[in-house]
Amino acid sequence: QVQLVESGGGLVQAGGSLRLSCAASGSIFSINAMGWYRQSPGTQRELVATIPSGGSTNYADSVKDRFTISRDNAKNMVYLQMNGLKPEDTAVYYCNAAGVRLTTPQWAYHNYWGEGTQVTVSS
Repeated sequence: QVQLVESGGGLVQAGGSLRLSCAASGSIFSINAMGWYRQSPGTQRELVATIPSGGSTNYADSVKDRFTISRDNAKNMVYLQMNGLKPEDTAVYYCNAAGVRLTTPQWAYHNYWGEGTQVTVSS
């Protein structure tokens, strides 16, 4: 019923920048929080940044002052501007939409994930 599609990943040299985008589509009434997570081989998926529909953003300490999350509520999109990329940022980046209410029924809340986009930072 709801799909999240990420784009913008790729290969970049250390110190470079990338901008990830995620579009949520389907029978969406509202989305509470949207965010980005990442996972490297052999590690658990970890939070990168989240942004609620209203309120302050939240970042992992490792990306503070380098990454910026933003969203367009009208378009159900979330973005991640990544500057000053480091080799340790290499991972699959996943988009998340939490507290999603569908057009029907509206009383239920759902959580959705995208399929991920690869970000590779070379040294």
